[in-house]
Amino acid sequence: MRYADPSANRDLLGNRTLLFIFICAFALVTLLQQILYGRNYIKRGLQFGWQSGDQLANWTGLFNVTDNPAVQSSSDSSSRSHRRNQSKRPVWKTPNRTTKKIQTVLKKALIRSSHWIHAGEVQAELESVYFEFYEGPFEYNSTRCLELRHEILEVKVLSMVKQSELFDRWKSLQMCKWAMNISEANQFKSTLSRCCNAPAFLFTTQKNTPLGTKLKYEVDTSGIYHINQEIFRMFPKDMPYYRSQFKKCAVVGNGGILKNSRCGREINSADFVFRCNLPPISEKYTVDVGVKTDVVTVNPSIITERFHKLEKWRRPFYRVLQVYENASVLLPAFYNTRNTDVSIRVKYVLDDFESPQAVYYFHPQYLVNVSRYWLSLGVRAKRISTGLILATAALELCEEVHLFGFWAFPMNPSGLYITHHYYDNVKPRPGFHAMPSEIFNFLHLHSRGILRVHTGTCGCC
Repeated sequence: MRYADPSANRDLLGNRTLLFIFICAFALVTLLQQILYGRNYIKRGLQFGWQSGDQLANWTGLFNVTDNPAVQSSSDSSSRSHRRNQSKRPVWKTPNRTTKKIQTVLKKALIRSSHWIHAGEVQAELESVYFEFYEGPFEYNSTRCLELRHEILEVKVLSMVKQSELFDRWKSLQMCKWAMNISEANQFKSTLSRCCNAPAFLFTTQKNTPLGTKLKYEVDTSGIYHINQEIFRMFPKDMPYYRSQFKKCAVVGNGGILKNSRCGREINSADFVFRCNLPPISEKYTVDVGVKTDVVTVNPSIITERFHKLEKWRRPFYRVLQVYENASVLLPAFYNTRNTDVSIRVKYVLDDFESPQAVYYFHPQYLVNVSRYWLSLGVRAKRISTGLILATAALELCEEVHLFGFWAFPMNPSGLYITHHYYDNVKPRPGFHAMPSEIFNFLHLHSRGILRVHTGTCGCC
């Protein structure tokens, strides 16, 4: 009868585990080297790799850990050789948390009793540790980034996840480089072209609104404005912008997420910049929000409340507009009947002060079409925000769209409380806009590579 050595079952470094420990040791060395020195990310697929001297060895797929003593002997020899080589190498030092997490992963692997050990299972756990401490950014199409984008896109409605969970998913995605998905972007822009057509209908023009037109208001649908000669002369002959005219556009919202973002330089570097509702861009805010402005919207309620409908406060209003230099001014004159007279006065004021700034009015049918489009995507509100309108127009007028200052939550993605605006903490009228739903859609568009949402410090990712 053959003698069986009972100590074999007690030997931790026995037949069943030695080869696997050997593999994990090399994987660990490679992992720690990449963490500290930012070397190439662990290759996609179920693969471990390391380099020793002039030899390169790779293991892929399933490992059959055999009980053959020859394998044990060979492994022991390889381990001794490896230890001699390791003595000549520098000692890698890692953060304690990283070391403990890696040790936990390996410990779990060692206690597995299955005869077949799948390398991918261990690699997935090691990658998760690596990802947590890696400063990135990861490549757009890396396996990890594909997974992270999927985690955002699999949430079909905002109510499917807790706010904190959505924040965590979004925060993790920031470690990935953003890149435009040309096919996705073109398909989305084609849809916007069919429903809204900003290059033809964003502004009310002499071409799309001829003299004598009975123009319907956006909200007061029973109201009609007769386009007479005086108002007709205020309209541009045609749209001043055409499809995909600008390479890179920045749409700047006023959210508190912009505070301390240091995004001013990046905003200023855009080819075209949209801003919403006369936000302050004085020296106090320049580092975060920049100064460049090509189009700035003005809500008629601002004119009514701050400048007394321009019946008295004409020069102060003119001075405020001069901060934006030669930026065009855009107003919703035909949103409802109350907005019309106030919006027309803006044109008179700028003409009286001989300002070179152009004044444009949203076409009411464009606003109706954009609202219907976003309603079909789940944005249910009395009125969509000006920021969403501008972002929608930018997607048609620009090749690449970047959003700054768009965040509708009281906390940033890291869970820190922020002010409502970057310049104050005045809350909007409740129930008027559906801002969380709008931001949720932007996060989806970001994950699909259609536009980019900036919510962190600029220059890092």
